[in-house]
Amino acid sequence: MIKSMTGFGRSESHQGDRKFTVEIKAVNHRYFDVSVKLPKKFSFFETAIRNFLKDYVQRGKVDVFLSYEDFSSGNTGLKYNENLAAEYLKNFRKIAETFGLEDDIRVSVLGRCPEVLVMEDREIDEQEIWALMQRALKGACTQLVQSRTREGEALKKDLLDKLCKMEENVTLIEERYPAIVEEYRMKLQDKVKELLADSQIEEGRIAAEVILFADKICTDEETVRLKSHISTMRASLNEGGAVGRKLDFIAQEMNREANTILSKANDLATSNIAIDLKTEIERLREQIQNIE
Repeated sequence: MIKSMTGFGRSESHQGDRKFTVEIKAVNHRYFDVSVKLPKKFSFFETAIRNFLKDYVQRGKVDVFLSYEDFSSGNTGLKYNENLAAEYLKNFRKIAETFGLEDDIRVSVLGRCPEVLVMEDREIDEQEIWALMQRALKGACTQLVQSRTREGEALKKDLLDKLCKMEENVTLIEERYPAIVEEYRMKLQDKVKELLADSQIEEGRIAAEVILFADKICTDEETVRLKSHISTMRASLNEGGAVGRKLDFIAQEMNREANTILSKANDLATSNIAIDLKTEIERLREQIQNIE
C-alpha cells in the first residue's frame, strides 16, 4: 500500500473514572519527526509513546496530543510537611522573643503557611496507566494509518495516470525523430540546389551532413532511460511501502533526461512535447512529496 504523509486519528480509552483522549495529526516532512504534548505528570511516558508510533509511521511530522481525566474522588490527597511547619514555628517564636510580641501562633495560622499542607496526586500504577494510554494510542494510530492509506491510494492512482501521460509523450518524441531528420535532408538538398543552380548534387556530402545532424539531435539514450524510470516508478508504486524518497530520486532523474531532450530539440513540435513532459514531471514531483 502507498501511504500519504497527511492524516488524522482520534481515540479514547476508559477504565472506571479514568479516561485518556489521544489526537494525532501528521503532515509532510523529510524525516520522522514527532512532537508529544501530554500532562506533566505523565511526561516520563514520552519516550515510550515515540517508540510506539514507529510501528505505524515511518516518515512525516507527527503531533500527538494526549489529555487525561480522572473523576474519582480518591485521586488526590493532603500532604503535611512536618519539617517545614517546625521551621515556621521556630522562626515565629524567635520573632516574638526578639520584638517582645505575644506568642499567639495557632494551628490554623501554621496550617495556612505556604507548603505546610499541600494537595498532591496519589501514586499511580504505571503499568495500569500505560495499558490504558496504549489503548487510546493504538486506536488513534489505527485511524491515522487508515486516513493516510486512503489518501495514499488516491495519490497512487494520480501518479500512475501521470506516468501513462509521460509515456505517451516519450513515444511521440521517438516517433517524431525520423521525420525531423528527413525534413532536414530535404531542406538541405533544396538549399544546395538553390545555391548551385544545378541538379547534379553530391549525395554523399548531403548524406554526411544529415548523419551529423541526426547524431546531434538524437535522443535515443534519453528516451530509453525515461522509459526505464517510468517502469521502475510504476513497479515501486504497485509494490507499495515507504517509497517516497525512492520515487523522489527517480523523478529527479526523469527531470534531468527531459532537460537534455529539450536542449537537443531542433524542432518546434518536439520542443512542445518536451515542455509538456517536463510539466508532467514537475506535477509528479509535487505529488511525490506527499508520499511516505
